[in-house]
Amino acid sequence: MECALRRRMDMKTLSTRAVGLPLPLAGEGWGGGLAAMGLPMVDPKQPDWKVSERIRSNARTLRKNSTDVERILWSELRGNRLSGASFRRQVPIDNYIADFVCHAAKLVIELDGGQHFSNEGERADARRSAIIEANGFKVLRFSNLDVIENRTGVLETIAAAIAERAPTLTLARKRERGLEKPSS
Repeated sequence: MECALRRRMDMKTLSTRAVGLPLPLAGEGWGGGLAAMGLPMVDPKQPDWKVSERIRSNARTLRKNSTDVERILWSELRGNRLSGASFRRQVPIDNYIADFVCHAAKLVIELDGGQHFSNEGERADARRSAIIEANGFKVLRFSNLDVIENRTGVLETIAAAIAERAPTLTLARKRERGLEKPSS
């Protein structure tokens, strides 16, 4: 295997030199790693992620069948609309699926319907929050009624948590011309 790999590497090197292309600039290689030579980087029978196929499938189903309140909040969070933070929805964390996650701020947002306000529901939510927080996330919980009646307050709370946990988010991609600082 090692000999065959070395031969393929030699062939790759020879073919680029034979064509006479200039070498790429530093950090801009042609991606001549193992995958470029036809060898898979990850064994498809044994993927390296740790999420079970059952949880992954459940997350996919939840994304397709979101509730009205989830769609309302998602319309405010998607596309870096809130404080420039990137959110994903229905994300597996450990054995749970979080409603919304901002990885940059390590923030999880959970929306709770009426079933969450029973004694058993509150205990289950506390266990769930403890496990998610053990993975380094901060959990914010809002009731469906909060999102419907006080959307602005919910968004302000989320924005404050983002500012607290990820104060240096990436800058917007486009700069306005003419707004540069004047030189002193």
